[in-house]
Formats: sequence, structure tokens, C-alpha cells
Amino acid sequence: MTHCNTDVLFEPVCLGQLTLRNRIVMAPMTRGFATGGMPGTAHVDYYERRARGGVGLILTEGTVVDRPAARNEPGIPFFHGAALEKWRPVAEAVHRAGGAIGPQLWHASSVESKTSDWAPESPVESPSGLSAPGFPRGVAMTQEAIADTVAAFAKGAADAKRLGFDVIELHGAHGYLIDQFFWSGTNLRDDAYGGATLKQRSRFAAEMIAAVRVAVGPDFPIILRVSQWKQQDYSARLAETPAQMADWLLPLVEAGVDVLHCSQRRFWTPEFPEIDGPEGLNFAGWAKKLTGAVTISVGSVGLSGDFINVFSGERSEPASLDRLVARMERGEFDLFAVGRALIVDPDWASKVQHGRVDELCPFDVQALASFV
Repeated sequence: MTHCNTDVLFEPVCLGQLTLRNRIVMAPMTRGFATGGMPGTAHVDYYERRARGGVGLILTEGTVVDRPAARNEPGIPFFHGAALEKWRPVAEAVHRAGGAIGPQLWHASSVESKTSDWAPESPVESPSGLSAPGFPRGVAMTQEAIADTVAAFAKGAADAKRLGFDVIELHGAHGYLIDQFFWSGTNLRDDAYGGATLKQRSRFAAEMIAAVRVAVGPDFPIILRVSQWKQQDYSARLAETPAQMADWLLPLVEAGVDVLHCSQRRFWTPEFPEIDGPEGLNFAGWAKKLTGAVTISVGSVGLSGDFINVFSGERSEPASLDRLVARMERGEFDLFAVGRALIVDPDWASKVQHGRVDELCPFDVQALASFV
């Protein structure tokens, strides 16, 4: 693996009044080790190790808000009720190790798990009673259910601030609830939360973000994870042009989002190559250009294989960071998120910073069976 100067990855960055020690974000990754929805000492140790290993900002695995059937696997942690105080020592441990942390608030909607046949006792809810275009599952949300869900996300965000977390992330990507409202294939509503345009279908997210902003105040950073692709359809695209992307993302930034966490399968893929060529801006680059928001890029950072291939058992080897460094040096995006590489190697950031790239670990699907 080639060595390159990685200094740009370790420059501090400010998110409002919060200063991060470097540009490295631990991506939120479902682990499923919360028995009964409760985080425990294993969660404290797991996140503390990554902070001690040099990560600047840790985003936790998806944690579910207080809605019936909000999770699609039994080991997904709650972020409500009795689980809340169990998250406080997680935040405190990360802070002791010099890192910052925020929970990712999540609602899985009608999406079934890829790894489990478990199903919640309550009917699953979604914009139009679909799990994917043309695939009915569960019930369509009433306007009352929509209002209650917005309130649940806002309360979760307020609780995160109260517990000492530094940021909050809302999961609006990958075909889950918020993203299902964006997607024309899963949002067939004929009320104010539907519509022919992406801007119209963004109303649910904008109302939620505005409610979260009120709940946490003006200075607490709000991150929104977004994606074009869906786990139901890897080729799906919400915005086919920069104008459509602006219509989608600008109202969300205006509603209160500070940071757009732009998920791609491969971070080096240009978003609109027909405009700026094969080395053009990626999703995070275009989102930053169009909205002025801080952006995080994510997608196969540090590994040779696409994460989607994990489900077929493919092994991924450590990969060069040359392309990442080049894009960071030209200011294309502000931060980048690392996923699987941090599952297998808590010291990934420290090894990169100190030139120990020959010690980086490959990723194998067997790593998902442990939580260390």
C-alpha cells in the first residue's frame, strides 16, 4: 500500500462552538448487541476504544426513537426510556479519551433486516405502507403518527444534549423512514407530505429538523445523513441534476441542519460526471457547493471492497488514501467517515496519522460477530 502525507486529515475543524481534533468521523454502523434494547458496559468500551484510537467524532450505531416498531432487529439500542441513562457513560468515556460523540437517531420504518427474520410485534409504519416500490408492508402513517414521530425525534435530540453528547445525527438515508418520504417510489401520499417533486416530499424531514432545532437550541450541531442509493435499490437516485439536489437539500439546511453526511457506496465516484468529468465532485462535494453546509463524505474509505459486498462474504483489504487526501486538500468536503475499517481496527486513525499503514487490518465479515 502506498504511503502519502495525511496531515490534511488531522487538521482540527469547528462545527459551530464544537472543535473536533481532526477530520475523521466514525460512521454509524448497526452492531445489534443491545440486549433488550439496552446499551451496557460493552458499548462504553467499544466507543471509548475508537476515541482512544484517535477518531475525532464518533457517531453511534443507529438508535431508535420512541415509536412502535421503530427497529427492525432485536439488538438495536433504544434512545428513550430506561435506556437513556445507560448512554451517559458512553459519552463520558469518549470525552475522557479526547473525542466527541453523537447518537444517530433512527427509525427503520418498513425495511426488513438483511440478517434476521425477527419482526416487531406492532405493525410497521411508513409513508405509504410500502417497504419498497410495489412491495406492500405495514401501514401508511396517519397525520397523527407523523406528528408523534416528529415529536419523538425532537425529544431524542433534546435527551442527547441533556446526557452530554456533542452532536445529533438524524438518519435520513438508505431507504429508512425519512428517506422513504423523499423517494417517489415509496411516498405515494396525496396529502401535504407527498407530492410530485422532491422538494414537496421533503416536508416531513424539514418539519422534523425544525422541531429538533427548537429542542436543542441554536448552537447544538445537527447532522443529517442522506443518500441517493437505497438498500431496496442500489441504483436509485433522488436528484438527477444539481438543481434537483438543491431543491432537496437547501430546505433541510434552512430548517436547521448544520452538517450533511453524504453516503455513497464509493466516495470517489463523481455525482454528476456529465458536468465536471470522471474526477468531478462527489456527492458531498456537490452538497457543499449547492448549500454551503459542512459536509461529511463516506463510502469505502480505507478499504478495497464495497461494503455491500459484505453480505456475500467478500473480504476487503486496506486501500490507499491518496484519492481521499487529494479531495480533502482541494476542499471538496470537510470531514470523512470511516466504517468497517474501524470495526476491525480501533487504532485505525492513530496508525494512519503516524505512518503505520502497513499495520492496518483487512475486513472480514466474521468481524461482525464480535463487539470489541
